[in-house]
Formats: sequence, C-alpha cells, structure tokens
Amino acid sequence: MTTRHIELSEKLCDYVLDVSLREPPVLRRLRQQTAHLPMASMQIAPDQGQFMALLARLVGARRCLEIGTFTGYSALMLALALPPDGRIIACDIDPETTAIARRYWQEAGVADKIELRLAPALGTLDALLADGRAETFDFVFIDADKENYDHYYERALRLLRPGGLIVIDNVLWGGWVADLRRKDADTVALRALNAKLHRDERIDLALLPLADGITLARKR
Repeated sequence: MTTRHIELSEKLCDYVLDVSLREPPVLRRLRQQTAHLPMASMQIAPDQGQFMALLARLVGARRCLEIGTFTGYSALMLALALPPDGRIIACDIDPETTAIARRYWQEAGVADKIELRLAPALGTLDALLADGRAETFDFVFIDADKENYDHYYERALRLLRPGGLIVIDNVLWGGWVADLRRKDADTVALRALNAKLHRDERIDLALLPLADGITLARKR
C-alpha cells in the first residue's frame, strides 16, 4: 500500500508557516500588493519561494534562469539567496506586472543581479543557446504558459550544467492532471510533461505536492 501524505488542515498549514516561514518584509509587501491584481493566483506561495531559495543555495547557484516572472516574487527570493556575484535572467512578456517587479528588486537592493528580458521566452532561450550559453546555468525555474512547458524544459536542460537543477511549477494543476476527463490544452500539456519526466533518464526526479505541485529535475 502506498504511504499517504498527512492531510494539511488550514490550522496545520498555519502552524507550518508560523514555525518555518522567514519572509523578509520587502517580499511580504510585494506579495500583499500582488494579491490585489486580477491574476493574483499566478503568485507563488511564500513557503515555495523559501524552499526554492534553499535549493539554490544547496546547489551553489550563481547563474539562474527564470521563465515566467509576473511581479517578481520568485526572482527576488532567488536574488536574495545568491552570492554577491550571482545573476538571474528573468523572462517575461508583460511590461506592467514586471514594472512592479523592478520596483521591489530596486527596493531590496538586488536590481543589479536581475536582467529582465521582455520577449517571448522561447526566443530568449534560443538566443542564449546561440550565444554559447549551453551548460552555463546552475538553476532554472519554469513558471510560464503551460502549453510551452515541454519546449521550455528541453531548452532549459541544454542551458543547465550537469548537476544543476530545474524547478517546474504547477505540475499538479489544481489536481486536474489526475482527472483524465480534463482535456483542455494546459492540463494535457502538463500531464504529458509529467509522464515524460518520469521516463527521462537525463535527470534525477522528484515531484512534490507543495503548493500547486513542483517538480525537481537534476541534470545528470
């Protein structure tokens, strides 16, 4: 019989955050401002951000790539975790939400660590590969349009050094990936990627039921 995870009640979730979350005030303010936006659900959870920052430190990340930036919470969390010479390339297409991101990056004193590229991410990734940046990144976070996740993953794997880490967000998609009656394009794309990653011998793999589900893929 498969071991089940403990059921997290609201009370237990609050307890977990109370005894583990160390959210700097600037990040808390950014999260609170983002909560008022129409697409606020795109914001990652603070405990997920803290976990990602820990992962970046564990792999000794200095060069990071983010595919999907929104209002900049995850990029800011990572930037604060990087050493002084650490750098992030953040990919997004929305000048309005990333304007919020820029303000908070500046306030936190890490704007010089983050290079925002406002363009379709596939073009940015292809340009990095063309510029000879293959196997030069330590950490990649994928959190953008779901239909392109497989394309992002394949390019990220080429850009990542051996031993580097890819973190993929929303892989459980509200539980819909397990409901085969769901046939919308986003769910189908995520379901297919999850199955592909399970078979992919190029990586070491873990899928965690944290927030909306995150996959950790370490390049062998």
